[in-house]
Amino acid sequence: MPILTTLALLAVGVIHLIPLSGVLGPEHLARLYGAAPADPSALILMRHRAVLFGIVGGVCVLAAFKPALQWLALVLGGFSVVSFLWLAWSTGGFNAHLQRVVVADLVALLCLAGGALALAWAERAGPAPGA
Repeated sequence: MPILTTLALLAVGVIHLIPLSGVLGPEHLARLYGAAPADPSALILMRHRAVLFGIVGGVCVLAAFKPALQWLALVLGGFSVVSFLWLAWSTGGFNAHLQRVVVADLVALLCLAGGALALAWAERAGPAPGA
């Protein structure tokens, strides 16, 4: 198991687990994003979003130690960060809190790319001698 892939998945997992605190309510969402929805329907959607990030983060952390799940986690994490980056870029006008999320997702994207390259390289090279 390539150590770079393991480290990349752990980093991406942690980045995705941080927003899980948003499930605890509007105060936590405000700390994360600089805004909390007042509308109950939007609050439900934002809290559910936090749960989904927790799922993605959990899969990434699990896959760091379960090679059979690594490609799944890399693709899942990739869809997560690329979709957010595209939405942020195409919408614009976001606050400083979301700018931090953009930076974190750019870091996550680099980790995912590095982890995928390391995993592809390891698979191409075949099993290590004596393994």
